[in-house]
Amino acid sequence: MAPSPAPLVEVRPVANARNEWVALLLGSSGGRSSGESLDSAALQALFGTPDLLTAVAPLDCIVLLDSPAVLTPAILDLLAPDRVLLAVRAAVLAEEGVATRLARLQGAGYRILLDGAPGAGHAPAVENGLRTVSRDCSDGAPPPYSLSSLFGPHLARKVDSWTRFLACEQAGFGWFQGDYALDQPQAEAGAGNKSGSGSGSSNGNGSDEGSSRKRLLTLLALLARDADSHELEDQLKQDPALSYHLLKLVNSAAFSCGSEITSFAQAIQRIGRRQLQRWLQLLLYARTHPDGPPRLLLPLAALRGALLEALCRREGGDRDAQDLAFMTGVFSLLDRLFHMPMAAILAELPLPSGVDAALLRREGQLGRRLQLAAGGRPDPALLAAAGVDAAGWWQAQLHAYHWAIQVVRNV
Repeated sequence: MAPSPAPLVEVRPVANARNEWVALLLGSSGGRSSGESLDSAALQALFGTPDLLTAVAPLDCIVLLDSPAVLTPAILDLLAPDRVLLAVRAAVLAEEGVATRLARLQGAGYRILLDGAPGAGHAPAVENGLRTVSRDCSDGAPPPYSLSSLFGPHLARKVDSWTRFLACEQAGFGWFQGDYALDQPQAEAGAGNKSGSGSGSSNGNGSDEGSSRKRLLTLLALLARDADSHELEDQLKQDPALSYHLLKLVNSAAFSCGSEITSFAQAIQRIGRRQLQRWLQLLLYARTHPDGPPRLLLPLAALRGALLEALCRREGGDRDAQDLAFMTGVFSLLDRLFHMPMAAILAELPLPSGVDAALLRREGQLGRRLQLAAGGRPDPALLAAAGVDAAGWWQAQLHAYHWAIQVVRNV
């Protein structure tokens, strides 16, 4: 069977309660709310080549399906049971034989999630051992402790607020998808861990984190004006936590240059200012303290930066243009990180006018591509306005997810 053209697929990261990415949720660009899911043509296009599962390893893929009827023998041959989860609309269980077929797929090694609220059709599913669920939680979470962890991890979809995330976690969900990371309160995102004693706690208080970020912004400004390497080293030496994170990141698999780097001078000299600037941009989102709360924005910032850079590179942009695209993607979440208006942040961090326009008003080609990266859904009209075709968008996403996965595992 020949591969199909690249489909317009919505790709969303799925994380556990510790904000570790565990899977990607794949659905049609229309989403389940409009009655659309992946059909056989889309599944063929996605899994007909090894690109997808190779690029996102070790993450799994969860595919949204209206019915197991699309899972023909030819399609199943493409879906690795150890890497692909099937989220099947629960209402289809009312049809004769569906529960039995899903149970057989589960017996063959596929993990099955029943997507939707319980109904009369769930009785045969329970009898056949199908008890793991996926729920659209945009309108609310199930009651506390209503889901058994024994049959999980259960998936909460469209969790778009921090309050909803906490409610879903209490209900018994173990996996989460949605924009709740963008809504993390400042108290959760900043100071210490949940058991901290307040702003004076030694467990990574907000003052320490604010000082580290201020130092990072100072370093970025020094790099922008091509300051002497000694000035950079002096700033780095003032912050042990930042120094640790930087050397760990520079030596990670994602950025390794073949030999271990043990000093700032080596990092600056051997890696170069261009890469050093990128890592400092990402470290704005890193945890300052090992026992601090998870940094929900870090993987999203890495993903946006890599995605905009990949799109720029595909159209022939030079290194400077790619750097600006990467910076735009990473900096697009600074307002969420600092809980400040973007305009106020940019007033303290002068950037090229094209980057300013993209970050503030989503203007220009860079702004339109940022809108694509931030929105997640590949709207055909927006793709056309951004000068990106379906194949280019899909390949850029694969690259960006591959890169972001590697980065987050090492920060």
